[in-house]
Amino acid sequence: MENLYPPIVDGKSVYDLNSQKYLKMWHGPQHPGVTGNMSLELDICGDQVIKCNTHVGYLHRGFEKLMERRRYINCFPIVCRICVPEPDTNEYLFAAAMEDLMGIEIPERAKWLRTLNLELSRLASFLMWIGGQSGAFGMGTVAQWTMAHRDFVLDLFEEWTGARIYHMYTIPGGVRGDLPEGWDKRAEKTIAAVHKLLDEINYVMLNNAIFKQRAVGLGVITPEMVDAYGVVGPNARCCGLQRDIRKDQPYLIYDQLDFIIETETAGDAYSRTVVRWKEMYQSIALIRQILAKMPRSGALHATLPNVLHLKIPKGQTYLRAESTRGEYGYFMVSDGSAFPRKVTVRGPSYTHAMALLEDLAVGVNIADLPGLMVSLHTYPPEIER
Repeated sequence: MENLYPPIVDGKSVYDLNSQKYLKMWHGPQHPGVTGNMSLELDICGDQVIKCNTHVGYLHRGFEKLMERRRYINCFPIVCRICVPEPDTNEYLFAAAMEDLMGIEIPERAKWLRTLNLELSRLASFLMWIGGQSGAFGMGTVAQWTMAHRDFVLDLFEEWTGARIYHMYTIPGGVRGDLPEGWDKRAEKTIAAVHKLLDEINYVMLNNAIFKQRAVGLGVITPEMVDAYGVVGPNARCCGLQRDIRKDQPYLIYDQLDFIIETETAGDAYSRTVVRWKEMYQSIALIRQILAKMPRSGALHATLPNVLHLKIPKGQTYLRAESTRGEYGYFMVSDGSAFPRKVTVRGPSYTHAMALLEDLAVGVNIADLPGLMVSLHTYPPEIER
């Protein structure tokens, strides 16, 4: 039988796109997750990818345009949907952009509660992600564990905000309410269980020979690629760069918390997994610090006019925060009316799941393509915003 695999020169596969010895196939769209919310047009040679083109447009979209037709307060149910597993970053940035344009300073206790909200949301998002990463390599047990523990975190959100997924807790001027009585103790019980789970994940997943064989060396990101591709977050920290907006440009009360920037050096899918696994421990530590240091009394909300008739002074601003995927930014323009003139969302998924993925996919076995996609930790609604 004629060999369809490409020749190897200097340790690298050499592909001839003018040859007819390759096939075209489609990966997706199907649900769930990043591996199914978008479609990849692949050229394959044998079982190796030789070319990858991303196609989007299969998901709910048009968030930015929808916001131009709604009053500011009516945009909060929209921004939540831009990142379903981690909606609170969008809530915070939209509210913070409004406050910046209005020149409003929120109360101190509201800053602590917003930070607690963001870190708990980060933990829930990472639990979903690490389950997806394990599942992409056929390790369904870890995925079951992490989704169950994420549900326990969502129980805390439900008790605190009244909602499990879309919390709409952060609002212009502060937050919507205080912590329920006894919530701290229940939160400690939940995060202690997650902490124990992370220890088990280290044994079952990170030290698993099959996982290492498939993840080590997969989709290597070098320091030189970071700025060229707009790589941020754990995808940048996995190749040794110490970049974290919580440290580089502190917001809320992050400058009052003690934590380090977690990094690895290999830049591959395994390193990205390890960085995020470490950052889950980090979020647990930050939640405990916040609950220990947070003021127990004080205002939760600044005084504002009726938000249904709120008009923001003319101007423009850009605010950013560190999401689980890296820099998340909101550019907001006001023309002085009750409606946003323009809102542009800088979601990390746009660069990670399109330009970066298209190049990293070349040479990858099609069986490892889902693992590569999940290792970049992207959420397609950020692309189709």
